[in-house]
Amino acid sequence: MVGGEAAAAVEELVSGLRQATDFAEQFRSYSESEKQWKARMEFILRHLPDYRDPPDGGGRLDQLLSLSMVWANHLFLGCSYNKDLLDKVMEMADGIEVEDLPQFTTRSELMKKHQS
Repeated sequence: MVGGEAAAAVEELVSGLRQATDFAEQFRSYSESEKQWKARMEFILRHLPDYRDPPDGGGRLDQLLSLSMVWANHLFLGCSYNKDLLDKVMEMADGIEVEDLPQFTTRSELMKKHQS
């Protein structure tokens, strides 16, 4: 009987994960590659329990989606943001592994190289 209970618990876990993934899928941008979306969806799903909208509204989910876009834009497009904001999203993304990230050169790095 214990085996049956374990199997039921695993099935419930898988079902919950599938529902969360299906929920997050509605927030995918048409311009995101599979790699970008996979990383951003992991970011969203990791923090979704902490950013669920309260019954009276409040926009917590919108805040999470915005933070996920800041992180993805910084990572994949090289966008820069306020240091405090970047520190926050990088801390939130700690442990999310993304392979083959593009390398970006900032304007100040280019100017230093040009002046040398």
